[in-house]
Amino acid sequence: MRRTVIGVALSTFLFALCLSAEAQQAKKVYRIGYLTSGFPSGSPARVEAFRRGLRELGYVEGKNIAIEYRYAEGKPDRFAALAAELVRLKVDIIVTGAPSATRAAKEATVTIPIVMTNDADPVGAGFVASLARPGGNITGLANFNPELSGKRVELLKEIIPQLSRVAVLGTSTSPANAQLLRETELAAGAFGVKLQYVDILSPKDLETAFRAASKGRADAVVVLSGPVVNSYRTQIVNLALKSRLPAIYPNDLWMEVGGLITYGVSRTDLDRRAAVYVDKILKGAKPADLPVEQPKKFEFIINLKTAKEIGLTIPPEVLARADKVIK
Repeated sequence: MRRTVIGVALSTFLFALCLSAEAQQAKKVYRIGYLTSGFPSGSPARVEAFRRGLRELGYVEGKNIAIEYRYAEGKPDRFAALAAELVRLKVDIIVTGAPSATRAAKEATVTIPIVMTNDADPVGAGFVASLARPGGNITGLANFNPELSGKRVELLKEIIPQLSRVAVLGTSTSPANAQLLRETELAAGAFGVKLQYVDILSPKDLETAFRAASKGRADAVVVLSGPVVNSYRTQIVNLALKSRLPAIYPNDLWMEVGGLITYGVSRTDLDRRAAVYVDKILKGAKPADLPVEQPKKFEFIINLKTAKEIGLTIPPEVLARADKVIK
């Protein structure tokens, strides 16, 4: 009888331990670091897209995940300290919203998984060995689609049938610039449009660029994506308005400061899809084995307020194809 009592007690004890272990596992709250370049109020749609993606996979803030948000607030020199802070917090994953954030996270840790949401050229930047086989602690989504720069010329031609000269603003030191420019040139050649490339390396080049565009009798402006050009969004949009030049931009961020037209990768879609990577990694997958994915969704946005301000009429057939029209 004594052996029976001891056996029952031992079984009960082991059963209790199993329940305790299961309860602890069920209550596990994963910590996710979210590192980006903007302000807390700057891109709520992107943050919400990421959170929505997590919710769709069963993750709820305060229940089984906690997100540590860190914003550089437009100051790239803050990234290193913010990334180091997330490492000290021992987050399970770091999600990055810009190439500069990815680089800072990469320099801060070689063990914590990093998920990119918005990197143009992760191979060229040295973040991954290849898109198919990242090979380290970084994976995620690339937003590079050089063919879009040619599509922007095509859209300008539809909007301005008499289009013959286009000023192209880019940064020669940006790794992706050469390929973007090449695609723009191919499209321009097909439509008989002459290009005037203007290099933007610093703020002092901005007014010079628009003076050159006016002197070269440009009918419109195409802005190539790149970290330097992106830093001067507001100034470029204001100079385009002042010069009364129709301009097409690479993403929706430019619309937030009054841009006329954007055709580019949907950044909110990339953020939503980043949640899939987070889920896979939390379930045991290694970043080195998860291929970097390319964009799947694109957005065409037109700002009619800006069009009216520069005296431009957008053809109804073009308006009908827009994903969003700002009135």
